[in-house]
Amino acid sequence: MKFDINTKARLAFAAFLLVSTVAGAGWYFFSVSQYATYQIYTKDSVSGLIADAPVEFHGVDVGKVKSVRLVNPHSVDIVLSIDRTAPVTSASVATITSRGLATRGFTGYVYISLEDVGSDSRPLTTRPGEPYPIIATAPSKAVTLDTAMNQVNENFQVITRLLESILDETTVASLKQSADNLQQVTKVLAKNTGKLNAIVANAERASHRFEPLLESSHDTVTALQTQILPETHKALSNLDNLSKSFNDVAIRINRDPSIVIRGAAPPPPGPGERK
Repeated sequence: MKFDINTKARLAFAAFLLVSTVAGAGWYFFSVSQYATYQIYTKDSVSGLIADAPVEFHGVDVGKVKSVRLVNPHSVDIVLSIDRTAPVTSASVATITSRGLATRGFTGYVYISLEDVGSDSRPLTTRPGEPYPIIATAPSKAVTLDTAMNQVNENFQVITRLLESILDETTVASLKQSADNLQQVTKVLAKNTGKLNAIVANAERASHRFEPLLESSHDTVTALQTQILPETHKALSNLDNLSKSFNDVAIRINRDPSIVIRGAAPPPPGPGERK
């Protein structure tokens, strides 16, 4: 059976489409088999996090965000597609992180950062009732230019309210009165600058006059020390000798009380002692 050129072209195109479809399906299933699906739940704001946002493990790109879904008014479900070779275990923690100045546009983006924070190296398993294994989450680190500006604005409003509560009319009037008094004191000091200079000069001259008096006093004290100290030392020596003499007499009287009556002369010899 012979085919014309048009029929052959149609058959060739159909065969090409079939081969392409089969190759595409094979490549899709192969690529899908290289990635595992996980999910995380967070109560933090996920502003700027969109599908196809990168997923990094210790700074290395290992996957992407598949979907971001609001579960309830306080919780968000995020599905991740991560390379099977990535070391995701029970110790892995996911953090919503921002990079750059803003969460949208060319100046920055939000991504999922994975880190290993524990020693539990068991692989994650799917919990009952959940379609995919759940990775634990850490507090968000998505601090961007808009959130920083909002924080600065809130702090400025707080400071403004504090100043308004402190600087009431009474306080402002007191501060104004204090400023006026300080200005008056400054004027008085400026008018009496000459008198103050004269007082300082007089004090300086008086200090110079005290120097000879101090030197004279020092010489007088030195002379008194030179004259009095030897005499004092001699008197103390005599007093010490006198004290020793009294001590000797007291010892002799204690040994022989008759000395008080007959004096210090030796007693006459007894009958057996006469020669």
